[in-house]
Amino acid sequence: MTIFLSFAAAGFLIFGSTRKPDPGTLEQKSIYDFTMKTIDGEDRPLSTYKGKVLLIVNVASKCGYTPQYEGLQDLYEKYKDRGLMVLGFPSNNFGSQEPGAESDIKAFCSMTYGVSFDMFSKIEVKGNDQHPLYQFITSQTSVEGPVKWNFQKYLVNRKGELKSKFLSKIEPQAPELTNSLEQLLGEPE
Repeated sequence: MTIFLSFAAAGFLIFGSTRKPDPGTLEQKSIYDFTMKTIDGEDRPLSTYKGKVLLIVNVASKCGYTPQYEGLQDLYEKYKDRGLMVLGFPSNNFGSQEPGAESDIKAFCSMTYGVSFDMFSKIEVKGNDQHPLYQFITSQTSVEGPVKWNFQKYLVNRKGELKSKFLSKIEPQAPELTNSLEQLLGEPE
């Protein structure tokens, strides 16, 4: 009986860990409460971005929207001195359009689009294995709702508050995105 209960408990720990937690039970209260792995495998607390405006984007290398990497890089170069940080999170959730390893993704982004903004390790942005960061993002009232496809964008103000969401079809230089970005960059820290 004891052995059976031990196996049952172990099974719960193994299989229960993949269940998507209720966003209401998330311990994180701010984007700054998360530590993420960079594309090079280093831990980076998102609190290192305090005081910056963030553009968080789930990216993929083999998507019809992949050329948006160029626009994201242009946006980063134009506004980085004013406090913009672009954070790219590769994901293979949509059409298996990000199948490569981190080293492949990094090489592709660098050689094809000259990406110099911060890239992170591949994560799940939807489904049962959705990363806690995206559980947090998609549960926020200001941007609530699922990630619909690659290159969905989220703007975060200098205080770490999610302010707006832009679907994949919205290009990085689209007026609705750049106007929102300009407004956030103009706010005090």
